[in-house]
Amino acid sequence: MQFFKKKQSIIFHRIISLGLLLLLLQSCGVSSRIKKADTRFELGEYYAAGDLYKSSYGRIPYKNKSLRGYVAFRQGECYRLINNQRAEQAYLNAIRNNYSDSTVFLRYAQVLHRNGKYGEALHNYQLYLQKDSSNIIAKNGIRAIQMLEEWQKNATRYEVKYENQFNVRRASTFSPVFVNAAADELVFTSTRSTDKKASVKADPITGLPKSNLFMVRKNAAGKWGKPEMLEGEINTPETDDGVCSFASNGKTIYFTRAQQSDLADMGTKIYVSSRTGAAWNPPQMLKIFVDSTISVAHPALAPDGQTIYFVSDKKDGLGGKDIYKATLDGTECKYIENLGSEINTPGDEMFPVVRNDGTLYFSSNGHPGFGGLDIFKAVPQKNGGWLIQNMGTPVNSKADDFGMTFAGDTETGYFSSNSNEIRGYDALWSFQLPEQVFLVEGKVVDDQGQIISDATIRIVGSNGTNARIQTKKDGTFRMKLEKDVDYVMLATARGFLNQKNELSTQGIADSKTFSVNFRLSSISKPVKIENIFYEFGKWDLTPASEKSLQELVKLLKDNPNITIELSSHTDYIGDNAFNKNLSEKRAQSVVNYLIKAGIDKERLTAVGYGEEKPIVVDEALAQKYPFLKVGEPLSESYILTLTPEQQEIANQINRRTEFRVLKTTYNLY
Repeated sequence: MQFFKKKQSIIFHRIISLGLLLLLLQSCGVSSRIKKADTRFELGEYYAAGDLYKSSYGRIPYKNKSLRGYVAFRQGECYRLINNQRAEQAYLNAIRNNYSDSTVFLRYAQVLHRNGKYGEALHNYQLYLQKDSSNIIAKNGIRAIQMLEEWQKNATRYEVKYENQFNVRRASTFSPVFVNAAADELVFTSTRSTDKKASVKADPITGLPKSNLFMVRKNAAGKWGKPEMLEGEINTPETDDGVCSFASNGKTIYFTRAQQSDLADMGTKIYVSSRTGAAWNPPQMLKIFVDSTISVAHPALAPDGQTIYFVSDKKDGLGGKDIYKATLDGTECKYIENLGSEINTPGDEMFPVVRNDGTLYFSSNGHPGFGGLDIFKAVPQKNGGWLIQNMGTPVNSKADDFGMTFAGDTETGYFSSNSNEIRGYDALWSFQLPEQVFLVEGKVVDDQGQIISDATIRIVGSNGTNARIQTKKDGTFRMKLEKDVDYVMLATARGFLNQKNELSTQGIADSKTFSVNFRLSSISKPVKIENIFYEFGKWDLTPASEKSLQELVKLLKDNPNITIELSSHTDYIGDNAFNKNLSEKRAQSVVNYLIKAGIDKERLTAVGYGEEKPIVVDEALAQKYPFLKVGEPLSESYILTLTPEQQEIANQINRRTEFRVLKTTYNLY
């Protein structure tokens, strides 16, 4: 992106002070060198100017602080604009030499921000605001630093990967774009050399060769081939060509071209070309503004094929580089419109991309971000405004992140970044948003934990889902769910009461598998209610019973047409009459709880059996306590044949609260 992100600044960054220039005449050799640097700076040749400022700075006497401060600041500007890490030290030198323009604190804060030194950046943003309290860039910088911890904590689900297949050493590769919806052809801009034997002259603007457009195609196996320069007359040796956009049929290209002579800066323009067959026809310049000196770049064709978005330094914009849109009429643009202050800031907004649903993606160093350029997503609103969102980490980094392209309507594609690139080279990265997968799985068993293999699970969702699934032979089930839906699940089986459960995928950021198990109670047999506890020798329910009581309330609400007998049982120890009376009161305590919880009293019958109905050992009990025999009632006579420890266990088993279904037709007739 070296030209289009930095070289474009030929027009955008012309800072010159006539008063300061007079100071340059102090020494003939140094002043001559600085004068050459200033000339290069005005032409936007930041790489060449930066070297001249650097060599001049060390020759200026320490006592001449104003000149040292000026040269250090200009050196910092050059390095900042070409992403050279030495910008930080240059701005610090300017501050140490008491450079008079407070802008140095803003620029220093920006490069500190970009270098991940957030504490120091915050301090310098605050220093600058003491001079210019309304500055949006500084305010957004502070806001961004304050939000960093939250951004890092709430990283998006995007996965990004450095793409070795597209990138080369010592060259920038950036601004990828798919040629068509099939996403089998990709075009990108690169400063790589096409002739390994030829000596390449460093560009005075970036220190890199001129950029060209390259294409890669997928082969029959779906793998990308070798990058080749775009055919036809798109690329020329004298110009920087790149940052393009295609019509939906892939047969028309809009791209940025920059020309520069030794005598004058010719700015950047947008060109258009169509192809017949494989070759592109000679490109024509797109006429946008009447004033031909205004630079325009970064074309992005909207899905309608008639609207084009672009970037310009037009003086009546909001500052820096702004994004505009216009209506195409052949090779001319009409109804040109600045996207306004929601999108554009006093900083730079560049590299627009428009998706089929009208969502705009762009890069900015003016909105709150991680540092450098960040990618933002702007969703058009019904009221005509935009909902703007930083794409977050890991897409954005403290470096420059820009030029995003999507493969059709999917959430996969490529973008460019110079993250982890010490020398500021740009490279292509892939991104993908993994599909959110929501599943529900579980098992259906009876109240004894035995598998129910013929149960039915009905699932009703707030999105209209109404599905039925059968359990497998092992009682298990599994089903895929949708995102942002509330579900109600009902398990049914012949001879068993229904059970209902609820779950929701609303607002869940990551894939998730829900575990929902069902334990169905028998209609024909008494069902022990686990974990019902009473005060010793009394009928008062203890707080430890609350969970089981609430489950019983839920069971009755899930099965609104049943009536039940609620019974309490004791062991044989103590007076029979006392035990029977105690068990009746305990059963009534449970019934009272259920009535208070909203269950119709006509559905409930309380019975106290005392020691009259000892439990009969079933397979589940025998499996848990091997000393018991299946089918054996735990009567007093049987229990007395056991060891003291076994007797206590058997008595504990007899002390229980149960329910059994009396009717299944309550309120049906």
